[in-house]
Amino acid sequence: MGKADGYLTVGRLTASRQEVDERLKHYGEIYRHLTDSELRQQASRCMSCGTPFCHGSGCPLGNIIPEWNDLVYRGRWREAAEILHSTSNFPEITGRVCPALCEAACVGACGGDAVTVRQIELAVIEKAFAEAWIQPRPPLEETGKTVGIVGSGPAGLAAAQQLRRAGHEVVVFEKEKKPGGLLRYGIPNFKLEKWVLDRRIEQLVAEGVQFHCEVEAGNDVSSGYLLKKCDAVCLTCGAGQPRDINIPGRDAHGIHFALEFLSQQARRNMDEPLRQGEKPLLATGKKVLIIGGGDTGADCLGTALRQKALSVRQLEIMPRPPEGYNEETPWPLWPQILRTSAAHEEGGERAWSVNTSKFIVDGGHVSGIACVEVEWKKDAKTGRMNFSPVPGSEFEVEADLVLLAMGFVHPVHSGLLDSFGLEYDARGNIRIDDGTMMTSVERVFAAGDAASGAWLVVGAIAAGRRMARQVDLFLMGESSLPDTPPLPKLHI
Repeated sequence: MGKADGYLTVGRLTASRQEVDERLKHYGEIYRHLTDSELRQQASRCMSCGTPFCHGSGCPLGNIIPEWNDLVYRGRWREAAEILHSTSNFPEITGRVCPALCEAACVGACGGDAVTVRQIELAVIEKAFAEAWIQPRPPLEETGKTVGIVGSGPAGLAAAQQLRRAGHEVVVFEKEKKPGGLLRYGIPNFKLEKWVLDRRIEQLVAEGVQFHCEVEAGNDVSSGYLLKKCDAVCLTCGAGQPRDINIPGRDAHGIHFALEFLSQQARRNMDEPLRQGEKPLLATGKKVLIIGGGDTGADCLGTALRQKALSVRQLEIMPRPPEGYNEETPWPLWPQILRTSAAHEEGGERAWSVNTSKFIVDGGHVSGIACVEVEWKKDAKTGRMNFSPVPGSEFEVEADLVLLAMGFVHPVHSGLLDSFGLEYDARGNIRIDDGTMMTSVERVFAAGDAASGAWLVVGAIAAGRRMARQVDLFLMGESSLPDTPPLPKLHI
């Protein structure tokens, strides 16, 4: 496996980012990629460990990481690309936006530095595209079965490609102007430029996947129509119900969900017009307050800074994570530690352990927010963490644009899902059978965030692949599609 002492003699090297002043002038990708020589050296750091946690417990897709690392080290890029594609449909996407659970689980990360798995993955697939090794793979035979897929995010796209390659007619219904779901309309260009997505969509179309865009299932096409026209229906519509905040002043103007803000900028970057009745939503010259400290909040931060916001402040109710090692999440678990994203390098302020009590409203428009610091303590009986306000810690923050980035609670029930008469779990997600991935309605399957709750792109791709195999088994009684392990129960 690679260089026997590579992990001892070669240090970890990551791709550099453009300087802050440079990258704030545009919405494009901000990373400078490593050279082939540097990447081969990085691949040599793979340890040939007896139990590769990166592959086994780290990656939801079960990517065969040690093998492609070895092949990259030996300069056998095409073989590396074939192994990478055997478990992953869209490594050019996960290579850009995945938080790299595989690296956290790398044996090298136990007291040292992990292998740069994500950068090697991205390099392999980009070389494969550059060398024209990635070609459409339409099925050799047609089954005569039709599968309808609602939603074209990562789960829907993965399922569509797998099912089409199995020989089924695949029709994808997407309510937006172009396919991609949150990959296109939620993730900013500085993390994922849309030509990356377009390139892969072209492959799916060439393989025979049909995309019906600007078609809202449940409105433009009914659940009855889908069941009548399709032998199976796959629901990959995501967890689209954002978490709201119920405090005084919530109905003031200037308070928006994060996705409203991010999707409008995404459409602006693609020269798509505003929707009918939609007003421009810009941070330019405004005091922006972001409620929520996760990735979506960081995406709002980077976007607001590019729009030339006057100031940006991000509030998080949870306590500040520890820097470095966290004994509560030891290796190979995903470490709950302080992370600074590229957007946080660019400006703005962050505050932890802050709860919001009310919006301050002036003339019907938000002008600020009243806050209080909180203290977190573990309940001795239940072991759960609870918070209480710190007496005398009340303060106010000025803001004329507030973005709610507190995550998503479950898929939108009204419309299509309710019309199917689906059962939901305790959290409001679509209830599915763990084995077959079928919902409570015969011939209707679900995968991705709609069934699991909001998680990661890599998890959605894995779920889409797994569902595709189950649908193929249901339709044909057997399947040659590869199996994908169930998603881990512990989400990050």
